[in-house]
Amino acid sequence: MGLIWSLIVGAVIGIIAGALTGKGSSMGWIANIVAGLVGSALGQALLGSWGPSLAGMAIIPSIIGAVILVLIVSFFLGRSK
Repeated sequence: MGLIWSLIVGAVIGIIAGALTGKGSSMGWIANIVAGLVGSALGQALLGSWGPSLAGMAIIPSIIGAVILVLIVSFFLGRSK
């Protein structure tokens, strides 16, 4: 049950990051989940685990990390076209 909860929270974080960057409509559900989970790890590694936490993920640093990840990935994918 913990894995499912982490995937749901990761998806929500990815959706929020996509909405903040304007790139969310071009990403699918899988990409949102991956962006949320990887962005959460990135944000917590860079900023620490402060603020409210849900499913073992600090929400604010996770969203910031996911936004950074989405911007970096969209920059490199945009250059290849």
